[in-house]
Amino acid sequence: MTTITPYRSTERGTRDGFGQLLHAEWTKFRTVRGWVIGMILAVLATAGLGAFLGKASSPSCSSQTSSGQQSPVQHGAACGPVYALGPGGEPVSDQFYFVRQPLAGHGSITVRVTSLSQVTSLTGGGQPPVVPWSKAGIIIKDGTSQGSAYAAMMVTGGNGVRMQWNYTGDTAGLPGAVSAASPRWLRLTRDGDTITGYDSADGTHWTQVGTLALAGLPSTVQAGLFATSPDYATYSSSLGSGSANRYATAATAVFDHVSRTGTWPASAWTGDYLQGETSMGISGYSPGYHQVAGRFTVSGSGDIAPLTAGALGDGPNITVRDFLLGTFAGLIAVAVVAAMFMTAEYRRGLIRTTLAASPNRGRVLAAKVIVIGSAAFVAGLAAAAGAVLIATDIAHSNGTDLFPEPWPAELRIIAGTAALIAVAAIFTLAVATMVRRSAAAILIVIVTIVIPFVLSAPPGIPTGLTDWLLRLTPAAAFALQQPVPQYYQVQANYIPSSGYFPLAPWAGFAVLCGWTALALALAACLLRRRDA
Repeated sequence: MTTITPYRSTERGTRDGFGQLLHAEWTKFRTVRGWVIGMILAVLATAGLGAFLGKASSPSCSSQTSSGQQSPVQHGAACGPVYALGPGGEPVSDQFYFVRQPLAGHGSITVRVTSLSQVTSLTGGGQPPVVPWSKAGIIIKDGTSQGSAYAAMMVTGGNGVRMQWNYTGDTAGLPGAVSAASPRWLRLTRDGDTITGYDSADGTHWTQVGTLALAGLPSTVQAGLFATSPDYATYSSSLGSGSANRYATAATAVFDHVSRTGTWPASAWTGDYLQGETSMGISGYSPGYHQVAGRFTVSGSGDIAPLTAGALGDGPNITVRDFLLGTFAGLIAVAVVAAMFMTAEYRRGLIRTTLAASPNRGRVLAAKVIVIGSAAFVAGLAAAAGAVLIATDIAHSNGTDLFPEPWPAELRIIAGTAALIAVAAIFTLAVATMVRRSAAAILIVIVTIVIPFVLSAPPGIPTGLTDWLLRLTPAAAFALQQPVPQYYQVQANYIPSSGYFPLAPWAGFAVLCGWTALALALAACLLRRRDA
């Protein structure tokens, strides 16, 4: 009797794991030359257009010869104003009239403010509409250098009592306008690096408005009274165009009941302008201070606040965001690749082979999402970084005055643009899975992401419409490219055409992520239910 031994392979069985599926999808992607070329074109389009915009940016300064012809453009420090940087690295305005004495160590200063009035160059002087952020009060400051740390308690033209610090910090105190019948008492105390602000309506009952730490304060600081008032701005727009008119303003405040505790080495007050006086053309305005029997009258103009960026702002008009206009070209190129990454399999009938090799359709979709999202993120990062770095270098060499931004903001813009492109690619893949047609998927992506942003950009579009477009549609993710925050304490034209969005950067990105998650859920459901 012959015994037959069954054949047994010496090879160990392997599990068809997700890693193998992921590798298979990556192999598909990298071996299709057109898809790789599409990603490269996205990088070149974004970076190339950024370089063009850097080259096309206007020089900030030049000189004229007697014949009227323009001489060679100047570069470096000679070009444009020099902007002070605050403790956080943000560009700031630090201009006010300061009546001060040194404070050595611990101490406090208390005053009563009985009036705050304004004048302007508008129509030759007189009383303007209320300048909401004209301000006067008491301040403790790390010296008199531009952009140095400070904390202040102040009355304002239209926002009541405020405690502000380091240009971007702001906390509300007592509401209402100040007057002789309704004065405001203000107090600042220093204990090491800790500054505490108080206000009172009667000088007896005090309320703590805020307390904060100004790290690195020297043992002797400058403290005293101040007054300042920013430009009064009016904005107008019509379809396709916008304009702004700015008028210099000045504020005058009256203080009395000035008292101090602690060590104040100087016996007399010193009054001077920080950054110089610039409010020209204001009738009846005389900067400075007068002291009569303990009563101080202080007049000043300017602002103590962060600068805003973009068109119609108070800083340079050109920002890093302006060099990323090519994001739209890059995004469309990536969307084409993302759509074809799914629809090509349907068109060629390869989807049956893919699903036969890996019957779990949800895993197939997940693998494609990871591959296209990763490839799009890398391409987007290279594109955004290339556009910003190349264009910035060209613009600087061209003598263009760029808005100075802290490196965290630039990093957020670059990395955020890459994340935007990556999630948009995943959104496109999900849509392509549902519609199974490249042209239809790309059209849907353009209509939902690109068109809402384009409609919100031209001046003259109703603000309510643009706000809703950039809150509800996937285009909200372009908030990641916003150059600087919207500051409550700074009057500016915060509209999309100036680079500002109704949602914070990462909140806008979350809207795109929400739409993408919804599209993926629908795509996974349809992929499981429909025949290949």
